[in-house]
Amino acid sequence: MMAAVLAEGLAPAERRRFDADALAGPLGTRLDLAVKRGATRRREFVTLLQPYLAGVDARVKRDLPVARRIAFHLVEHREVDDLADGDALQKITTAAAEPSRRVRRKLRWYADLPLQDELPEAMFRLRAADLIPMTQVEDISWSGGRLRISGHAYLAGLSVRGPRFNRAAVVLHGPRWLPPVRLRTRRVFHPEATYGAQEAGCNYDWSGFTAELRPWALRWRSAVRVAVRGGKRLLRRRAVVRDTTTWRAEIVIWSRGARATGLLRGPSIGRTERPRGLDLGRGWWVRPVWTSDRALQVVMQPTRAELTQVRLDGDRLELKVFLPGRGQSKGHARLDGHRMSADFTPVEGGTEVVVPLAVPSLLQERDGGRLWVEPKGDPAAAVMLGQAAESRSIVGEREITVLGDRRDRVVVSANRIRPVVSSAIWSEDGTLTLEGSYPGSGPAELTLRHRTGLIHTVAVERADDRFSARFAPAAMPRFGEAVPLSSGSWSMAVRESAGEIVQLRVDHAILDSLDEETKVRDGRKYRLVSTRFDVPVLTVAEDLPDDERGAGGLFALRRTFYPAERARELNDATVYVAYDGRQYEGNVRAIYEERVRRGDDREHIWVVKDGAFVPPGSTELGFGSDIRPTVVRAGSREHYAVLARSRHVVTNGFLPPWFRAREDQMVVQTWHGSPLKRLGNDLPHMSRDPKPAAWHRQAVEVRGWDLLVSQSPWATPILRKAFGYQGEVLESGYPRNDVLSAPDRDELAARVRHRLGIAEDAKVVLYAPTFRDYDRKNASLRLNLAEAQRVLGPGHEFLVRAHSMQAAPNMPRNLGHDVTTYPDMADLLLITDVLITDYSSVMFDFAATGRPMLFFTHDLQRYSSKRGLYLDLTTEAPGPLLTTGAEVIEAIRNIDEGAAAHAERYERFRLLYAPRDDGKATSRLVDHVFTS
Repeated sequence: MMAAVLAEGLAPAERRRFDADALAGPLGTRLDLAVKRGATRRREFVTLLQPYLAGVDARVKRDLPVARRIAFHLVEHREVDDLADGDALQKITTAAAEPSRRVRRKLRWYADLPLQDELPEAMFRLRAADLIPMTQVEDISWSGGRLRISGHAYLAGLSVRGPRFNRAAVVLHGPRWLPPVRLRTRRVFHPEATYGAQEAGCNYDWSGFTAELRPWALRWRSAVRVAVRGGKRLLRRRAVVRDTTTWRAEIVIWSRGARATGLLRGPSIGRTERPRGLDLGRGWWVRPVWTSDRALQVVMQPTRAELTQVRLDGDRLELKVFLPGRGQSKGHARLDGHRMSADFTPVEGGTEVVVPLAVPSLLQERDGGRLWVEPKGDPAAAVMLGQAAESRSIVGEREITVLGDRRDRVVVSANRIRPVVSSAIWSEDGTLTLEGSYPGSGPAELTLRHRTGLIHTVAVERADDRFSARFAPAAMPRFGEAVPLSSGSWSMAVRESAGEIVQLRVDHAILDSLDEETKVRDGRKYRLVSTRFDVPVLTVAEDLPDDERGAGGLFALRRTFYPAERARELNDATVYVAYDGRQYEGNVRAIYEERVRRGDDREHIWVVKDGAFVPPGSTELGFGSDIRPTVVRAGSREHYAVLARSRHVVTNGFLPPWFRAREDQMVVQTWHGSPLKRLGNDLPHMSRDPKPAAWHRQAVEVRGWDLLVSQSPWATPILRKAFGYQGEVLESGYPRNDVLSAPDRDELAARVRHRLGIAEDAKVVLYAPTFRDYDRKNASLRLNLAEAQRVLGPGHEFLVRAHSMQAAPNMPRNLGHDVTTYPDMADLLLITDVLITDYSSVMFDFAATGRPMLFFTHDLQRYSSKRGLYLDLTTEAPGPLLTTGAEVIEAIRNIDEGAAAHAERYERFRLLYAPRDDGKATSRLVDHVFTS
């Protein structure tokens, strides 16, 4: 491709730009991939790249980022075999991932990278491409007629622990021939910058800044520009037209001998994204604005056209616009790219323009558009909202809105009637109440959706075209219990009874007064913000102490605090970690509850991530004693301490990468299922040379295991090989499945049915597919639940449990239960009459029930080739393999005949793959580990 481009012939300057973009971009990325993929790929890439590098201008290679500069220098000057079989390129790319590796020699800064004894010192010098300011603007406001900008800015890897030798200046650059505007800027103490940085060893406490702008500095410069441009138009015998002058904001940093310049980027979410403008009078405004790539600009903007009236008359929407200045009698209007006729009438002080819009045409458009007017002979003018009121006209089930955007420009759009939030109030108990306008009727619910696909719903009350929704983010209902919203951003929408999703927007009239302050409750921070101008979003985060925040806090915990705790005496305590602390379920839960049932009053510690659950004590479990577990937050200082000093650690997955088991500790690895799909060392990428980071991570983890729990003799050798584990294995069966054989299982099942709202006589069908490595974002259901309900009748209840590593399913309303977030899978298996799965280990667990299983393996060939299976399902599966949803529905309808046909294979499957799931697995494990 490059040969084809270069063969056309480029000017020297064009060739330099082309080479710089290619080396810093796609070729640099390809080099990184080649380094990771082994000797063969490195040899191939280096062989292809060397001839090209020989023709690249030396200045282009010198000005590349330091890691790219060194890597391409090695490619150009060393033998292909040395680079392919050696580790020089790997050393450079690995070390370059740490931006804090900076050293100063005399008055210059250099990268602290390998091979310094083998290459010239100049190769390691930091240049402009390496010294790019990291910026965040946290507030933009007007005070006393002055614009104030505050935030933080620093150079990655160069600590700024104090105000000395540490300066910054915000500079506005306009058109080339206008002098720049230097804002009065000072450094301030701002430790939040250190907490948010990615460099563990750097301190940016004094990287904060405040800058102040006097509009007069822009006014006289803009006046000069208007005069010059007006003179040019007069020479061409055209009328003078006021136009906008745009200034881009840059920040210049002098820090510890280094100087760098970069764009001022990165608005904080919320109010900073929508800064207000200042009316200077006579139709002039100063507005701070953000570009599409989140860079700050300041514009000196005249109001050349202002909306005065909006009127809906049948199929005609009429907008009146006033153009101050000379009278105009001809021209057009434009709605984004659609040009249309408009009536121009000269009036006193200017021109009145009437823009007629056809309502049927508007209703067919999917997106809104900005309104422009184009007087004949003059440049187009954006219509500003000004003093006019925003309008909303209801046409059937749709609405036509005339609104102002964040720069006060008029936007006309037609869309589904949307709820408009006009009030958002937090109460003292942490409840958030949203109220506003929502014309229409019928039931609806507010949905809060996480980026992972997780959804919570809240009832919406509607009356007299108004709506209200009330919920407590710290206590959201989930299957009969209250849990806090997990960390991250939650988008909001309203779901109609028919299933249609309608986005909310915030009323522009309340944006200035909207309460966007952080609310702290039960160790968590909640904040309602309006982002992308008028889109409401609820953000959630843990309220961390300062010494746990950011890369620096984690570095101190791992490198200082944790080793010191490991040197202290052990406590006779047990730490329980299920799915990284995200769930209270499975083997870990069963072991804990068995010990509590026996009255074991030694300390029990549960690691809980993101407030996901509250582990019950003996009283809540109904055991009568007074044993209360200790709860520690995942990632906290206490988390490091308990893993360093507890005698037993019980888990069902990998522990944190910083954990190192002590000689006198016992780590019990229960894992989370017998493996059907390949895992660990049996995955293709784990056999690469050199070994990937995941291989080394697993090897270190497995060395700390003292006991591995296995479900069957069949699973034991597979787990040993997949993990490279040589220690003790206990083939006790899985504790989590004891409940499936418990004497009181019918009573437990009745409680679960009541919790889910399922009738006692309903036949429960559970669909529990596993995740797809190659399609994790797919949230569609291949099973047509509507068709299943039609064919099978009302006596069947469908439960759908997606894998935690797959996007949450798009469940149709009133056709089943989404139990993806139900706390414990064992409860669901307890009430399930028919299981539908594919390649999930749930098949081994469900075998203990003896109830029928169906295998929806529509992508068996692809899944086998991509991931690989330990089991030949075509000969071993204890149920039919089905490839279409229709086949699955038919198999459920004839489930008794299918179960009888597979009865012999089912029994053979149970005896081979789950022989010890007899209801006593937990007792065997507890006796083995905790009974002295």
